[in-house]
Amino acid sequence: MEITTDPAELTPVAQDYLKAVWSAQEWSDEKVTTKHLADRLGVGASTVSETVRRLSGQGLLEHERYGAIRLTDDGRRLALMMVRRHRLLETFLVDQLGYGWDEVHDEAEVLEHAVSDVFVERMAERLGNPSRDPHGDPIPAADGTVVRPDAVPLSSMHAGDAGTVVRISDADPEALRYLAELGLELDMRVEVTTRREFAGTVAVSWVCPAPRPAQDGATEAPSDADTAAAPAADERVADLGLLAASRVWVAQE
Repeated sequence: MEITTDPAELTPVAQDYLKAVWSAQEWSDEKVTTKHLADRLGVGASTVSETVRRLSGQGLLEHERYGAIRLTDDGRRLALMMVRRHRLLETFLVDQLGYGWDEVHDEAEVLEHAVSDVFVERMAERLGNPSRDPHGDPIPAADGTVVRPDAVPLSSMHAGDAGTVVRISDADPEALRYLAELGLELDMRVEVTTRREFAGTVAVSWVCPAPRPAQDGATEAPSDADTAAAPAADERVADLGLLAASRVWVAQE
């Protein structure tokens, strides 16, 4: 059996399956099943079964009958190469082309199948070899190493718990837009003030940094009085539903 060693030798469908299996377990300990992949990829269970069988035959997946689907060592290596492509593309679209963080996932899904390894590494160099994408997901290094931050969903935290936001899931663009409107972003310190199980909400407080002053004479410099009166930061509080809170991952203090 000849095992594929280059993502370019895989079909886009095969690339998607390997990436989906790896991504499904990145932030969860749940087993990956045929149903899970069917839901994630938007295809029928029979289609998943056939594709998994084919990729197993290529030495990229392992699948016990009616059991979990797992990546082989070769499958994991190829999956991480695709994840690296995807997250670097998302970062490039936000940093260099001005995309919103809620817009980039679908664009990157298309582009990741078209770019070459040379392009990916040139892009990484141009971006300064970032360690995470715009949503906080870690970008695997070129050698396949990946460091996931030690974090928990905000929805699992209790009153008095605090920490720093290190990831906001891109699974739902609407949730990203909602959280952006609230001003809840990466690297902000959050604290759970109240947890209401009966209502399914978590009250969270955080501080938005004060806007940076305009540079290069873009606006008139504020007077000393204006500067003294301006608040140093914007304190905010919001009641988040547990679904929205589950999208936010926090490194606890």
